[in-house]
Amino acid sequence: MSRREFLRRLGLGTGSAMALMAMEPLNALARQNKESIENRMTYRVQHGSGNQISLLGFGMMRLPNDQDEVNSLVDYAIEHGVNYFDTAPMYMRGRSEVLTGNALARHPRDKFFIATKMSNQRDNLWDFDEAVNMYRQSFQRLRVDYIDYYLLHSIGGGGVDTLRKRFLDNGLLDFLLKEREAGRIKHLGFSYHGDVSAFDWLLDHNDDYHFDFVQIQMNFLDWRHASLNTSGWRKDADAEYLYGKCEKLGIQCVVMEPLRGGAFGNMAQELTDQLKAMRPDDSTARWAFRWVGSHPNILTTLSGMNQMDHLVENIQTFSPLEVCTEAENQLLANIADQMMGFPTIPCTTCEYCMPCPYGVNIPGNFAYYNKAVNDHLLPLPEPTAADYAERQKQFIEGYRQALPDGDTWARACQDCEECLSKCPQQIRIPNQLSRIVQTLRVRR
Repeated sequence: MSRREFLRRLGLGTGSAMALMAMEPLNALARQNKESIENRMTYRVQHGSGNQISLLGFGMMRLPNDQDEVNSLVDYAIEHGVNYFDTAPMYMRGRSEVLTGNALARHPRDKFFIATKMSNQRDNLWDFDEAVNMYRQSFQRLRVDYIDYYLLHSIGGGGVDTLRKRFLDNGLLDFLLKEREAGRIKHLGFSYHGDVSAFDWLLDHNDDYHFDFVQIQMNFLDWRHASLNTSGWRKDADAEYLYGKCEKLGIQCVVMEPLRGGAFGNMAQELTDQLKAMRPDDSTARWAFRWVGSHPNILTTLSGMNQMDHLVENIQTFSPLEVCTEAENQLLANIADQMMGFPTIPCTTCEYCMPCPYGVNIPGNFAYYNKAVNDHLLPLPEPTAADYAERQKQFIEGYRQALPDGDTWARACQDCEECLSKCPQQIRIPNQLSRIVQTLRVRR
């Protein structure tokens, strides 16, 4: 690549270009870094169509609200081999589809694959006409005349009964199957959270539907601990089970939450130290992505990359992917076991629960609580313990810094339970907020 072309791709003007040319060592390093990852993306072949799908997929749930910023991220991703972009009507209240569509429309249609969803979780959208309107609106927002990968969004909440109301009794799934036959949907699948009975029902009837792919939550913690990670009250299943059932049926998996909502970036220090001891230069995110990508039945691994440094690092991880060794897999399994000893709240910060009608910053409350657990500040000892007062004081001070607006604190929760049906992790949100309130309560 010529120096002129390199500068053009960086988006530098003439004056900036002249300044940079005087920095030949830095310029050469940048070129070397760019060339080291360009065109080295790892791809998986989609069964049936033969589509070459980048093993790193771009999750568009939480994008910058500035179109130029999104354009820059998308341009860099496509230039470096990322071609799968996942959005949904409910992300950013519809803004995600608009931003995604505008950014991708600037590229040739054969350079990318778009995934979006039927996000009819609310009961007012179970009506056939309302749901079809959502479906058609996605085409307009995304500025396309066909959708590459279309999903029934987040089946599982409410079990088979809700599945029937959302997609079967109203004829919506039959409609989507006909849309696939007409070519307006190229591949049809579903994403799953919650009651595993809905997941099982759809796959047990796959001879009727012939799903092309399934999107599951999969990471080295949920592989064998998902069914235990919410105190055992939900009817969830471990990712090992979900992945195994799909693999037996020859259905490829798209992975969401490979970093468990960023939880792996905030692990307890002693756990991070174990990873650093084996691979000192690797971040916990790189470990988690490599673990997911090492499974052969994964079509793509979604990552919400709203910052350029995250995008660059993730592309490096997959360009090409270095498969985990047996020793590395064992280390991650051991760390997952250790993580279960930390009583964190299994929030992935998806923000589906927001906005709270009473103003509670639910993800913010849970994020701080989990940090306190990982920092060994929580759980608090018995009130009679010598260090009880000091540890509680530290927790309260940190809480106020993390959530400076008192109106967003857990105490504002009115137990209305509006958030319960929205949470894909099926967290008993009011109960967990009550735990935080109890922790904040100073004993006299």
